[in-house]
Amino acid sequence: MGKKEQQQQRDHKNKQRVEAVLELLRKQAPLTVKQEKFCNNACVERFLKAKGDNVKKAAKHLRACLSWRESIGTEQLIADEFSAELAEGLAYVAGHDEESRPVVIFRIKQDYQKFHSQKLFTRLLVFTLEVAIGTMAKNVEQFVILFDASFFRSASSFMNLLLATMKIVAEYYPCRLYKAFIIDPPSLFSYLWKGVRPFVELSTVVMVVSSLDFEESLEYSDFSIYPRASSLRFDPSSIKSTAKIGSCSSSRFSFTVSHSFDSLKPWHLTLTDMSASKLGPTTTSSSPMGPALVSPVNARSLSFASPVARTPLKNRINVGSYGSGRGRLFSSTPLPQRVTASEPIKISHPRTPRPSFLQSPALFFKKECHINRTDKSQESFLPFLKLYRRPYDEMMYRSKMRPPLGGLVSIVSSHLKHRHMSVSQRF
Repeated sequence: MGKKEQQQQRDHKNKQRVEAVLELLRKQAPLTVKQEKFCNNACVERFLKAKGDNVKKAAKHLRACLSWRESIGTEQLIADEFSAELAEGLAYVAGHDEESRPVVIFRIKQDYQKFHSQKLFTRLLVFTLEVAIGTMAKNVEQFVILFDASFFRSASSFMNLLLATMKIVAEYYPCRLYKAFIIDPPSLFSYLWKGVRPFVELSTVVMVVSSLDFEESLEYSDFSIYPRASSLRFDPSSIKSTAKIGSCSSSRFSFTVSHSFDSLKPWHLTLTDMSASKLGPTTTSSSPMGPALVSPVNARSLSFASPVARTPLKNRINVGSYGSGRGRLFSSTPLPQRVTASEPIKISHPRTPRPSFLQSPALFFKKECHINRTDKSQESFLPFLKLYRRPYDEMMYRSKMRPPLGGLVSIVSSHLKHRHMSVSQRF
């Protein structure tokens, strides 16, 4: 049996399964015209693939999806309902990748959930996904989602947003998600994601990346002029400083800042006592010893110095002689015992147990696996970096909306376009 015959048999079996699913749906309740249009062969095949080619489960899942779409009102979603969200660029289709898959970017702020209900966010999510599906080519069935989590300060708030989005995509858009990237999440998100990940259905296609890892990429350096492409790190050249760059002296030390900014060590500390009262020779003295260096006595504050350091030199008493005099001064800490030269000094360091393979085999592979996973995420995110750094253009995004998703603007523009074509054909 040749490959063509095997392919024909597979196509025939898939066609039979699709017809069986549609028959079960029509037995439960008659389908409307819009539902018949939605339940095409490609849609039913995706539901079958999600349920392991089980006809009954796929029919039940598809019926639940149709009921959910009717409750949400996907046919009545228009851009005029989300005018504020579109103006700020909270959710939009940035473009298409090399395989013509639409790339959806979510830049939801943390305060959005405080002033808006969960139902409104669900409608915004569905509207954005419907726009992405409307821009797909004939042979494309999947899209890519980029979550910009840099606007979130709370890891739990972003986790709730992420889980709600992944649940909707998994249940009502099966086999549609190609990859999802979480960019710059809060610091505690990695720990929460590690515990929740085994229970998320689409966790295998979700990756966590950091935009700072691609900051010095020469291929996309031309996007640094845009506000979203700029680095979050401090750039000293962007702020005009009024302070003088040079040396600064105090009574304890001198502090010098170099004229050329150095990211590692832009300062220089000189341990030279600049005070008027010095314990040793000064710079103006003719002593060959040179300037007095800062000693442990005068380099720190007297509030943290020992009692001996706080006492003037002329009033100091021999601390080592123990007597019954009233002016005797005793140290706050016990003095160490005198050790002769013949006695060896034994220093005991705490012993660190060596890891055993039988006790914890993961210790030998944990670091390498973490590095490989990070490199894999970076390589996967690199084709979408250009779309992520591209500035948002509302008019460009609205032009991708098909009627009636685009609202009144898209309907009027499409009407004018057809009218212009008809006029040009006349002449």
